[in-house]
Amino acid sequence: MKHKLIITACCLAIAGFVTPAKAQPGTNPYWKKGGSAALNLNQVSLSNWAAGGDNAIGFNAQVNYFIDYKKNKHLWSTNLNLEYGLNRTKSDGTKKSNDKIYLSSKYGYELAKTLYFSALVTFQTQFAKGYDYGVDPHTYISDFMSPGYLLAGVGLTWTPRTWISATFTPAAWRGTFVTSDELSDAGQFGVDPGKHHRTEFGANLLIEARYEFLKNMTIGTKAAFYSNYLDKPQNIDVNWDVQLSMQINKWFATTVTTSMIYDDDTKILQNDGRKIAKLQFKEALAVGVQFVF
Repeated sequence: MKHKLIITACCLAIAGFVTPAKAQPGTNPYWKKGGSAALNLNQVSLSNWAAGGDNAIGFNAQVNYFIDYKKNKHLWSTNLNLEYGLNRTKSDGTKKSNDKIYLSSKYGYELAKTLYFSALVTFQTQFAKGYDYGVDPHTYISDFMSPGYLLAGVGLTWTPRTWISATFTPAAWRGTFVTSDELSDAGQFGVDPGKHHRTEFGANLLIEARYEFLKNMTIGTKAAFYSNYLDKPQNIDVNWDVQLSMQINKWFATTVTTSMIYDDDTKILQNDGRKIAKLQFKEALAVGVQFVF
């Protein structure tokens, strides 16, 4: 709990630090803000069902929020993405199906049309413990701030269109945090065994886009590429999210979300007992209530 309070305070401090002191959201025409909150439910109940199956209930919740500021040569943009889901079956009990906390904030000063000198900060972790359900007994593999990633860098931001931007920071510090003693002792996520932190210095490329290609149909993507100058710079870490949203009516929407991750420091347990870095992929299709604000 102590670690959660510390990180929450850090996130609020980052947001407060980069907010222009004289501008307040909702009272200044240079501000733009918005977002959405979605709740998707699924439930199955069976009684004497000859084809087999299992009673199940689950939910997935998502919150996306952005706030932008643009005036004269100044550009500031912050994005927050929260996701959490659980699924419960009679035979397997409760399992986590989704878990993500992501915050990014960048400030830019215009050097030329569509080109800005910029500073970027990103933070990512999860809400709760994670387990590998592919083995018995289930293996504890992650937790809040285990891992947690904090990146800060300076470079250039290019905005060729209003719906897309690319930020390249050739000087980018990245810290990997593993606050769990058990995971730290095992040397998970690239930290030395017994250590709770790992420092990297390298280059980062962040590409963000959100485009409404048809009425009520929007595609959004965020792709981040990081190379560590200090250790195997050729092994580029990749984190790529894509979300397709289809608004059915005022209250209901369908979303298709994919996430692809490759991190050379995150090792996946294989059937033969080895741990190696592998491409991670997640896909989710959801239909439910969505509020746009």
